[in-house]
Formats: sequence, C-alpha cells, structure tokens
Amino acid sequence: MPASGEHHPAFEEYCECIFELHEDDVEVIQARIAERLQVSRPAVSEMMKRLEAEGLISSDDGIRLTDAGRRLGERVVRRHRLAEVFLTEVLKLSWAEAHHEAGKWEHIMSDSVERALNDLLGEPTTCPHGNPIPGSGYEAPDSAPLSDVAVGSPFIVRRITEELEFEPGLLEFLEASAIQPGNRGTVTAASPDGTLTVEIDGRHIGVGSFASERILVTS
Repeated sequence: MPASGEHHPAFEEYCECIFELHEDDVEVIQARIAERLQVSRPAVSEMMKRLEAEGLISSDDGIRLTDAGRRLGERVVRRHRLAEVFLTEVLKLSWAEAHHEAGKWEHIMSDSVERALNDLLGEPTTCPHGNPIPGSGYEAPDSAPLSDVAVGSPFIVRRITEELEFEPGLLEFLEASAIQPGNRGTVTAASPDGTLTVEIDGRHIGVGSFASERILVTS
C-alpha cells in the first residue's frame, strides 16, 4: 500500500504514461494509453474519471496533466530513469532488464533513496537511452529523427524515445547493434519501405522505419 500522502501505484503508472506521451509529442488519447499500458479501453476510461476526481488530469481540452499530475509523473519518471542508470552502469544489467526492473523500483523508492542514488551516480542528466531525467536541468540538443538523415551523411545517436522501449525485443536489438546515445554512425542506404542501413561500430545494421522515426540524432 502507498505511504500516507502518496498515490496508488496505478495513479503513478497513468501519470507517468501521460507525461511520457507528452514528452515524445505523441497525441494523448485513451486508445494510446491503453496500448502503452496493455489494458482495456474501458479500464482506461474508468481510470480517467478517477484521475480527474483526484485532480491529477484535466480532460476539458484533451487529456492533460494538472500541476499535481505533472509533479507526480515527473517524480515517477525521475525515479525510473535514475534506477535505469544504476542498474546498467553499476549492476551491468542489459537495457531491457533494467527497463523492466526500474518499472518496479519507481513505485517503492523513497525520497532519501532517490537523493542517495542521484549522489552515488554523480547527478546524471539522462537515462541510458538519452531521455532527460526530470529535475536534472538537462537541456537536450536540437535533434532530428534518424529517418531524416540523408544517405551518406553521418550522425550521432542522442536519444531512444520512450515509445521504442515498449516494443518487444527492440531494446535488445538497439543495444546489441550499438545504436546507443553518443555513438557515431553513417546512413549508407535507404529502401523504398523506409528501412535504413546504417554503419555503426564497424557493422552494417538495418533499421526499420518505425524505429528510425523515433531514434533522435544530431549531425
């Protein structure tokens, strides 16, 4: 059970989801939330009523977090991303394992543990996938989707958006292919179906259009 003054984990999950959809400029609709959280649309509809009653969302002009809802979403996202940094850098878990485990840690981490973890890790500004850690003061560089990079042009991977973290097997593929923030590559070919071939870490990798449109890079 949540501690006094804290919200139920289900409320945290929904506020986190809405926060991340807004962060990725994805339209926040009930169908999208149901897809992300893998729940039924009637369940989402019922939860929207509860969240609105709690003062966490407003549905007057689409689904939006209130100030209270945004604070809750930011707190959960911050703890999730700090946990991912610890799990990958200190415990050496894979991206996929860390993402799964951080989904548990985000609901049970206390304020004191959060502060200690942040200090231990040297106040990181992004998670392993390049997504900003709320409260870190990180200012993301201007970036564009990998799909916009012309054949023959170099790029630097900056961010793997949250949408890709929920695609089965994709985090494993990206990590194994060295498509990770800070790594440099070159687009070597483009297929009519939108698939790109990139050279990165000495290998040629095929990246489908769904992923290439959501991997953010700089030149």
